[in-house]
Amino acid sequence: MTLVRGDGIFPSAAYEREDESPDGHFYVVARKVVHIDEAAIAALGRLYAEVLPPRGRLLDLMSSWRSHLPSDRANEVVGVGLNAEEMADNPQLTTHVVHDVNRDPRLPFDDAVFEGAMCAVSIQYVLHPLRLFREVRRVLRPEAPFVVSFSNRCFPAKAVAVWLATSDAQHLMLVRAYFDAAGGWVDVRAEDRSSGTGDPLYVVCARGGA
Repeated sequence: MTLVRGDGIFPSAAYEREDESPDGHFYVVARKVVHIDEAAIAALGRLYAEVLPPRGRLLDLMSSWRSHLPSDRANEVVGVGLNAEEMADNPQLTTHVVHDVNRDPRLPFDDAVFEGAMCAVSIQYVLHPLRLFREVRRVLRPEAPFVVSFSNRCFPAKAVAVWLATSDAQHLMLVRAYFDAAGGWVDVRAEDRSSGTGDPLYVVCARGGA
């Protein structure tokens, strides 16, 4: 199966990157740093407490060494990412899978096995957003939430061209367009959840349709 970048939502050139080497090569070295500051992390934790179900089984998509979840938010958190060392050092993950969603957007899980999902500060690197959003919808139970958060930071060499060419406000519109174009999502909302100091925090979230 041939994968078209951007899945047709924009021309494929919008999803070109400065560094086109395989993502597995770029992320082979563990980078145990946080990509948003403490205020933005706290704001993200508050959002998770509002949106994600308590004591559920959650999917941490494009995971790393920290998930920023409230301590009571899950019985099980499954990480999907590119660096096994980072995910092994994440105290909130109960298990993890090394999987490159840009090489293969299909997630290695059965249907309807998660009660919530999140993708923190990584959506700017996704090459096949509609396929990935459909996959997240597939593995979520009906009405389960998917939370996509981002700030104004990134690795520019790996971010897609359309992200680098647009503003923070336009990023909110772009991620909302992913939900809308992927289909099967309801109650889509885009919010500025910035604390007012430090790094901004933007969020687009929705629930899978029943």
